[in-house]
Amino acid sequence: MNFPAIHFVSECFIKPKNAPEEANQPIYLSQWDLAMVCVHYIQKGLLFAKPPTFDSGNQMKNLLEKLKKSLSLTLNHFYPLAGRLATLTQENPPIYSIYIDCANSPGARFIHASLNSTMEDILSPVDVPEIVQSFFDHDRAINHDGHSKSLLTIQVTELIDGIFIGCSINHMAVDGTSFWHFFNTWSEIFNAKGEIIAISRPPIHKRWFPDGHGPILSLPYTHHDQFIRRHDAPKLRERVFHFSANSLKKLKAKANAESNTTKISSLQALSAHVWRCITRTRNFPPDQKTSCRMAINNRTRLNPPVSQDYVGNCIQTVRAVVTAGELLEQGIGWSAWQLHQAVHNHTDEVVHEWVESWLKSRFIYQLAQFFDPSSIMMGSSPRFDMYGNEFGLGKAVAIRSGYANKFDGKVSLYPGNEGGGSMDLEICLPPHSMSLLESDEEFMETVS
Repeated sequence: MNFPAIHFVSECFIKPKNAPEEANQPIYLSQWDLAMVCVHYIQKGLLFAKPPTFDSGNQMKNLLEKLKKSLSLTLNHFYPLAGRLATLTQENPPIYSIYIDCANSPGARFIHASLNSTMEDILSPVDVPEIVQSFFDHDRAINHDGHSKSLLTIQVTELIDGIFIGCSINHMAVDGTSFWHFFNTWSEIFNAKGEIIAISRPPIHKRWFPDGHGPILSLPYTHHDQFIRRHDAPKLRERVFHFSANSLKKLKAKANAESNTTKISSLQALSAHVWRCITRTRNFPPDQKTSCRMAINNRTRLNPPVSQDYVGNCIQTVRAVVTAGELLEQGIGWSAWQLHQAVHNHTDEVVHEWVESWLKSRFIYQLAQFFDPSSIMMGSSPRFDMYGNEFGLGKAVAIRSGYANKFDGKVSLYPGNEGGGSMDLEICLPPHSMSLLESDEEFMETVS
C-alpha cells in the first residue's frame, strides 16, 4: 500500500535532570566499543495501541511531557547517552582516541511525529512496510556520526489508533543487553510517576579492559577518512515469522533426539532450522561453505563474570561453518550440535585471546564483513525484556526495527508477544529467496 508521508511535529533535546559528578569526565571506550565505529546505530521500538478513550490532543500532550520528564530522570543514570563522541588527536606521541564527552552536548534528541495510518496498516502486510524505517532517527547513520548527532534519540510517532516509541542508540555506547537495560529503566521510572528513589538495576559505566591495559587511547589512524565506510543494504524483503512455544518445543526435542543429547537449547535448534531452510532456498552446490553466526554475550563468559548491568559492548559472534551438502544431508540435530559446540567453546580464554589479538592489531568492523550471501547472522535475543516496557499504554502489541544493520541473511530474534517461550524472527532476504522460503514446507510447517 502507499503510505502518506510522516509528519514531524516537534523536536527538542533532553538532558539529565541531575547528572552525577562523573558526567563531567570523559568515558573511554573498550575494544568492543571501538570496533563498532562504522556499524549502524541500534534501532528498535515498540508499537502500542491507544486506549479506547485516548484524546489525541490533551492526553497526547500529557504523554509526551511524561515521556520527556521520565527520560530526563533516566539520563541521570544513563548520562553517557546524553553526550556526544569526541576525538582527541596528537602527533607526538601519536594518538587517535575516540571517547564519549558527556559534558559538551545539547543532550538526547526527542522527536514527536505523526502518521495518518492505522496499526493494521503497519502489521497486516506480509512484509514489514518500508514506512517503519521512518519511525526511527539516524536512518543509515553509522556510529562515528555520533560526533555531531545525538547518541540517543527517542521518536514518538502517533498513528490513528496507536503510538510507536522508537529508540535509536549509538552502538559504540551500548550493545543489545544495555540497550534494553536503558529501555527497561526508562519504563520503570515512567511508571513510578516521579516517585522513584532508587532504580532496580543501576548501570555500570566503567568499561572492562583486560588486566594490565587501561583506557585505550589510540587507534592506528590519523583521520576518520582512513576507516569510515558506509553500507547500503541490497533490495530486501523483511518479514516477521512467529514460532509458538509448542513449535519450538518440538524443534528442540527433535534436535536433541537426533543428537542423542539434552544440551541443545530452543534457540540453537531454531537457529539451525532457519539456517538449513534458508540455505536450501539459495540452491548452493554441495561443496559451498556456509556458516551461521550468532551474537554472544561475553558478560557471562568472562572469569570473573561481568555484570549484566555493565553498559557498553560486551559481545562477539560465534559461528559454525559447514558445507551446504553436509547441512542439508544431515538432520537438524547435527546442525544444532555444531551451533551448540560453537557456543560451548566460547570461553574466557577465547574471549581474552580475541581481546589480546585486537590490542596488537586494532581494527574496525565494516558491515560488509557481516554480509556474506552464503551465510546467516542471528542477532538480538528473545531473552531481552522487550514486552515488559509500558508507558501508560498497556503492553506493546509488536516490536519493530529500523533500517540499521540489515543485509541478506540477517535474522533478529525477539520474544513472542504472548510470552511462554514463544519467539518472533525478523528475517531479511532478497525477494526471490524470501519467496522460496515462504514455499519451503519444512520451514512453514513450524511457523505459527
